[in-house]
Amino acid sequence: MPTYVNQTVITELCALEGLFDAPGAASMSKEVSYVHTHYRALIEASPFVVLATCGREGLDASPRGDAPGFVVVEDDTTLLMPERRGNNRIDSLRNIVEDPRVALLFLIPGHGETLRVNGRASIVIAPELQARFAVDGKPPRCVLVIKVDAVFFQCARAILRSRLWDGGTSQRESRLPTAGTILASISGNTIDGEKYDQELPERQRNSKRLSNAVLTD
Repeated sequence: MPTYVNQTVITELCALEGLFDAPGAASMSKEVSYVHTHYRALIEASPFVVLATCGREGLDASPRGDAPGFVVVEDDTTLLMPERRGNNRIDSLRNIVEDPRVALLFLIPGHGETLRVNGRASIVIAPELQARFAVDGKPPRCVLVIKVDAVFFQCARAILRSRLWDGGTSQRESRLPTAGTILASISGNTIDGEKYDQELPERQRNSKRLSNAVLTD
């Protein structure tokens, strides 16, 4: 480890706070303990959210995506999120069983501001609730019922600096390893990476069809 790390580690809050100016009034006043009408609009426009959880095995930040509005604002202190088909690792759900605290980061393509929600989640398997989120007659395995503790928007600086919505598909296609390449390398070629990549587009199309079914339901 470089020597400068041990020389400059901050371990006290007063030292940390001394590095920064006091937050402005806008930074503090934008936080509320309920889903404001304007915040509801952002949630209903978002097709993508990062779900952060913690548990005995550590931390997890997991992507969730579907048609815009797939996270439902049930009331001004409650969000509903269906658990769609995934890889069955259920890392987030394991953590929630142990510790209900969650954090959500909503993104909207082309929009600079993001929305942050902190709360406590329950994993619910009530048939009538699951039926509300059914696609092609198939309900989700469970639904996360999230009680809101804090909601606030994050300004667009990070999105603008990263140029997140400026494209970049050519870089992805030409320079980055494919999912199959990664799997083959890590598994010592016990997973056929070429076959995985060939089959992936169809799996993704099936997933997109599910999202379209939600939109037209």
